[in-house]
Amino acid sequence: MYQFTVEKTGRQVHTDHILVASIFLLTGLGMVTLYSSSYVYAERFFENGLYLISRQFFFLGAGIVLFLVTSRINLDRVRDYGLPVIAVLGTIALCILPLLPVVGVTKNGASRWFRIGSETFQPSELVKLVLPLYLAHIFDKKQEQIHSLAKGILPPFCITVLFIILISLQNNFSTAAFIAMNAVLIFYIAGVKYRYFLSGLFMFLPFALLLILTKEHRFRRIISYLNPTWEPHGAGYQVRASITTIASGGFWGKGIGHGIRKFAGVPEVQSDFIFSSFAEEMGFLGILFFVLLFGVFAARGYRAAMRAEGVYRRLLAFGLVTMIVFQVLLNIAVVSGSIPATGIPLPFFSAGGSSLVTTLIGAGIIVNISRSREVPGTFGPSTKYTARPEGWYAVDPEVFHVR
Repeated sequence: MYQFTVEKTGRQVHTDHILVASIFLLTGLGMVTLYSSSYVYAERFFENGLYLISRQFFFLGAGIVLFLVTSRINLDRVRDYGLPVIAVLGTIALCILPLLPVVGVTKNGASRWFRIGSETFQPSELVKLVLPLYLAHIFDKKQEQIHSLAKGILPPFCITVLFIILISLQNNFSTAAFIAMNAVLIFYIAGVKYRYFLSGLFMFLPFALLLILTKEHRFRRIISYLNPTWEPHGAGYQVRASITTIASGGFWGKGIGHGIRKFAGVPEVQSDFIFSSFAEEMGFLGILFFVLLFGVFAARGYRAAMRAEGVYRRLLAFGLVTMIVFQVLLNIAVVSGSIPATGIPLPFFSAGGSSLVTTLIGAGIIVNISRSREVPGTFGPSTKYTARPEGWYAVDPEVFHVR
């Protein structure tokens, strides 16, 4: 007769209140900044100063509901139902819609949106969320084949490349490049060998150069970045105006609602260049507070990733936190003239329902992962019974099976 010893493990559930507080503070600060920066623009083009902020509140409501759902949903059940694969297939279909002549919406030469009733949706924002979900799922399943090119690397690589191609066809090179960078980091954290990264780099560089050199506006942005005095009222105007706006805020700032450069100084200041309006009104102290808030979010998010249970949760949390943090870093680098201008929105701040909703969904999943981790010494559904010398047996609530 065997002597059984009981090893009791369970899942500790604890909400990271600091992480949640940072998310809601960023959301609230973003809404206030958007109201201040968009009022004049909305009054001029829509004859209603509250037009953009009211639309953003609509998407904020939907985003908060989805945040609450994703922060509580059972991520294991999500995988059991095959949702990561279904999400990838659905997102691929959605990325094709902007390219269709009847459904797609073209703005400033870019076909990035499709119409849903009176609103538009940008599916490339959804890719930022779906791709980390899929990569975390597939790399967890293929841990034993992670060094196999055919079985472990090609499937996620092909899906990533397909998304990059579809988004590039929408004339959205900046988002395609951002998704590629985020995917590369997930591949690296998953344990893919270095030689595969070099092969991918040699494949991607000619493709990137082709996309840059075949579009005049991208080439002009590169030249303007290298030589800021070239075409100061053309390709380089927006960035130069943004730098001037940031500097005008001084140490204390001009106060919320008292910025003047938003009237005509920075084109589309309510969108990708909203940080310059924030800096003008909040000053250097406001920028420090902004950096502190996002620093807290990043620290708590990566902490949740490192403490998460299993490869799937760790990769997913890392991918989603990086997705948000990298957008912040790239956006600030653009508006400060540190890198060539790209169309990367500022999470929680920039006008656009697609960005806000997907950011809140991603934040909800991060909170979900931060809430639970496996710890020893507690009773729970994962209680293990060890039998020597035959190995250990797991008692499932519904079925008994030998592992």
